[in-house]
Amino acid sequence: MKIAIVCPASFPATQFGGIVFLAVDLAREISALGHDVTIYTTDLDFSNGPNKFSKELPRIEKFENFTIKRTHSWFSVKLFFINPSIYKQLSEDKPDIIHTIGLRSFQSIMAWLVSKKTNVPLISTDQGGLTTHPFLEQSGIIFKLIYKIQDHFIKSVLKHSSIVCAANEYEKKIFLELYEKSNVEIVRNGVNLKSLVSNKNFKEHYSIDSNFILFVGRFSKSKGIDVLLDAINKIKDDLVKLNTKLVIMGVDFGYESDMMTTIQQNDLGRVIKIIKNPPREDVISAYGESELLVLPSVWELSPLVPLESFAFKKPVISTNSHGIPYTVQHNKNGILVEPDNPTQLANAIKNLLENPDLVKKLGEEGYNFVKSECNCVSMASNVFNLYQKTMKNHENK
Repeated sequence: MKIAIVCPASFPATQFGGIVFLAVDLAREISALGHDVTIYTTDLDFSNGPNKFSKELPRIEKFENFTIKRTHSWFSVKLFFINPSIYKQLSEDKPDIIHTIGLRSFQSIMAWLVSKKTNVPLISTDQGGLTTHPFLEQSGIIFKLIYKIQDHFIKSVLKHSSIVCAANEYEKKIFLELYEKSNVEIVRNGVNLKSLVSNKNFKEHYSIDSNFILFVGRFSKSKGIDVLLDAINKIKDDLVKLNTKLVIMGVDFGYESDMMTTIQQNDLGRVIKIIKNPPREDVISAYGESELLVLPSVWELSPLVPLESFAFKKPVISTNSHGIPYTVQHNKNGILVEPDNPTQLANAIKNLLENPDLVKKLGEEGYNFVKSECNCVSMASNVFNLYQKTMKNHENK
């Protein structure tokens, strides 16, 4: 089977988020079964920022058994990357099936148009761009208009899709609200347990002489970093007594300046270490040496970061908002608190750090969850079954 996976970013832009890893893991696992898999994407490289594109990246690059084909993005509007050449490239390659990942993207629109033109079946997955993001309503008039236009295209993609993949029941409900006739199948997100290995000594490399808890993600208020800083300020003396720091790893999405100001104003530098634009290997090694992960997001659909933490038997403190409880289960593999509640978050961090037996128990449960359900092998197998089902139905029409 010749499979096209279409997404807004891929290697080397690992800091873009979950879309990159979902696409790569699907491509790796399905190509290992003997199928011809190509990722069609942009030349986002993240070397100088979240919307930097590089013509120096190879246009065609082989990774293990799959291929990445990049076309240049001439400009972008926030995370909407415009690379018109992807349409011609995808049309000429004539895949048997097209799988678009990241619905609120230019690439998703191109996948839909090519699918309509060539009568190739389309599979759709979102991973982060639907209608419930709280900051959509907080944008200016121009961006609100852009979002409304995007919503029109999202609904068109859903109507045309043979199957829509949802990571959990929360996401499925959103899809059905957008287009009630969508054929939605739940496929749990998964992480690659084989790739989550690092031989790097994280503490030594970054001169950290204490235990640490970890935040991994964009420097953005949507990730709840402002709430996290407030929580850390409440327990900073406790952290000193517990010989524990907070390590924040990520890339700036508009909040870095305010974050650094808050840290300075509250004298948090002694208990917080910031690592900007970290290499993927450093993130992996940080998971392994941390005590636990903190992800106080005000919004997530189906985050991959908690699954990566679970792969190292590290529990997660997060919020009970939106799709998070389908990944982080309260008092089973982590602790859930109310979003925008720094007091609850501070208490949860302090209580876990003072209870290592509970940390171990929650971490073990998280690992079992990933090993049994949320790994990339299971995810790819389930997705490929949908490809086969779609092809069979398409041939019988």
